[in-house]
Amino acid sequence: MKAEILKVLRESGGYVSGQQLSEKLGVSRTAVWKAVSRLKEEGYGIEAQRNKGYRLTETPDVLSGEEIESRLATKWAGRPVLYCRETDSTNIQAKALGEKEGGNGALVVVERQLSGRGRRGRNWSSPAEGNIYMSLLLKPDLLPEQAPSLTLVMALAVARAVEAGGLPAMIKWPNDVIVGGKKICGILTEMSAEVDFIHYVVIGTGINVNMTDIPEELSSRASSLFLESGRTWNRAALIAEIMKHFEDCFQIYARTGDFTGLKEEYSRFLVNRGRTVRVLEPGREHTGTALGINEKGELLVRKEDGKTEAVYAGEVSVRGVYGYL
Repeated sequence: MKAEILKVLRESGGYVSGQQLSEKLGVSRTAVWKAVSRLKEEGYGIEAQRNKGYRLTETPDVLSGEEIESRLATKWAGRPVLYCRETDSTNIQAKALGEKEGGNGALVVVERQLSGRGRRGRNWSSPAEGNIYMSLLLKPDLLPEQAPSLTLVMALAVARAVEAGGLPAMIKWPNDVIVGGKKICGILTEMSAEVDFIHYVVIGTGINVNMTDIPEELSSRASSLFLESGRTWNRAALIAEIMKHFEDCFQIYARTGDFTGLKEEYSRFLVNRGRTVRVLEPGREHTGTALGINEKGELLVRKEDGKTEAVYAGEVSVRGVYGYL
């Protein structure tokens, strides 16, 4: 009920009477009053005036299922939201959910992870408060070989959402979101599948949002939205924006099962584009110029001999020659 009340108050922009809320939600006015009281205890500024009703005056930067759900404008992405303050890993929790019936579109969100992981098994630092740690569960009608590209779909959704929030964002292929030349987001996609059938896909996304201090060993390569913009971001609003863009991008991707409808936009965000990169392939390293991506989400690299090769993210790594980018 709290999510519905927040949604109504936020969308109205003014006062909403207790009677209106009661009728809209199908509950008693006493139940409305109790829910509003709980929201106030959680830090929401809600003004109540006789003969006028309730008005939302302040929204704290809190993560809760109700707060995120009250902001969602999607049909399925992020529905439902499963929130808790602390867990081992949102991917672990989402995979456990994936083993059960249903669950497509469910979003696991926490304040702190104890066992966060990045690509290639690396640890992902997950300090408490101020950031976003979430995993989206999908049960898509795709072939297993198409699933890894969903990592790029999420990267595009995050870049879109950050840009909509007023910060120029870019993507370091395949899935690092970059602001101000530094990484603010990492994505890890995991899958359970058979040869020709996907049981589920989990896309874990970690975003440095309101961090004010970056560990010294990472400060040359990592930052946060707060540090790059100088302002606090509402994390629930950002999550809802990401889900909106992911649902849109996923539907475009699913129509063809590849990046035909997204490659131009993704390439526009690509920070590697036009840059010299080093392709780190086991037993063979070489340099070239990144051109963009193809329909498979592979990075197109023009080698020094003038030939163009397609680099698959699962097989090799691509790094900038002149520093992180």
